[in-house]
Amino acid sequence: MSSTQPLPAETWAWAVERPGPVGGPGPGPLVRERRPLDAPGPQEVLVEVEACGVCRTDLHLAEGDLSPRLARCTPGHEVVGRVLAAGAGVEGFAVGDRAGVAWLARTCGSCGYCRSGRENLCPASRYTGWDRHGGYAGHLTADARFAYRLPEGPPAEELAPLLCAGIIGYRALERAELPAGGLLGIYGFGASAHLTAQLALARGARVAVFTRAAAARRLALDLGADFAGDSYDPPPQPLDAAILFAPVGELVPVALTALDRGGTLAVAGIHLTDIPALNYQRHLFQERTLRSVTANTRADGLAFLAEAARARPVVHVSRYPLRRADAALADLAADRVTGVAVLVAE
Repeated sequence: MSSTQPLPAETWAWAVERPGPVGGPGPGPLVRERRPLDAPGPQEVLVEVEACGVCRTDLHLAEGDLSPRLARCTPGHEVVGRVLAAGAGVEGFAVGDRAGVAWLARTCGSCGYCRSGRENLCPASRYTGWDRHGGYAGHLTADARFAYRLPEGPPAEELAPLLCAGIIGYRALERAELPAGGLLGIYGFGASAHLTAQLALARGARVAVFTRAAAARRLALDLGADFAGDSYDPPPQPLDAAILFAPVGELVPVALTALDRGGTLAVAGIHLTDIPALNYQRHLFQERTLRSVTANTRADGLAFLAEAARARPVVHVSRYPLRRADAALADLAADRVTGVAVLVAE
């Protein structure tokens, strides 16, 4: 193990003690606790957290929509920090480097999915903030092979959302197969959507946004969207492709109805409420396609970060100190966050 300074013996972390509603009366699902700080193992880095984005997946974990896989799990998978120590066999990182820790934490590397470039479908895949402790903490360990080298210039709170909101939005945009210059419909306009819209605009697309939040509609127009309406409004013209970011299954037939012939709807969420019955003629005929988006590959992450460095999307950040992670999740649950909430070390 390499390190230039003595490692702290313990760290603090938020933990999901008992999944349940966030922001309601009584104690919420998150508690703060102290933990022993273990040295990084082989192929691992120990990272001191500078900032961690607040993702809706964290909310699903805290409220129990995602079944816990790790006792007293610490959420958070949009982590920017500094490498404090590196375990045996680590390549590409040295102590002091800026590192990004994202959702995909590990895959087997040997199954057919991994060998064919589809590691996001690996049955043995593991995830930060679900299978292993995440970034709502002072420190975390991560597999260095799944971490990203990050530039020194941008503030940590602006880089953090790129590591999930940005990457998953990139994969959703690829899955939607938007034709050049086409009209992209975006349903829901939170952290991932506001970055994906800018990526699509930078590629020369037009964007129509559908969301119930008036502040989000204003932001969409400010960022260059052609149209911003309510979630159930018809589009100004048939959509060439669409992405559903809102975890609302009843919007699936709405979005499919809005598609032009041959259009694709990509559902970009790990959790979705039940989808109502679809009518073949109205929703799927004329070669409309409905497809899911499952996590991402490391290649997606590298491609997106390179594209983001060129496009320089504006990241609209609502900052919270790390000690107020419970408040940030409550604001996200109540749709009080415009853009993306980010926890920042004090």
